[in-house]
Amino acid sequence: MRLDKYLKVSRVIKRRTLAKEIVDIGLVTINGKIAKPSSEVTEGDIISLRLGERELTIRVGTIINSPSKDKSKEMFTIIEDKKVMIN
Repeated sequence: MRLDKYLKVSRVIKRRTLAKEIVDIGLVTINGKIAKPSSEVTEGDIISLRLGERELTIRVGTIINSPSKDKSKEMFTIIEDKKVMIN
């Protein structure tokens, strides 16, 4: 599944256009490498995102194309959620 779509359907980010913008400016990595919106996400990948003063690191779980709200919680596990200082 594409990274921008994954972030939207898993409900990590509310809108796909916002997910694409965040990825385009280099605030998202997959397994330590800067990602593109079209990067493929597979189970077990580690995704890190920088959202304002928040840095979120998740592990990709089950990939579901059209999950319900309850099922979307199975799509990732939060590894780290920390507040970072903006310079």
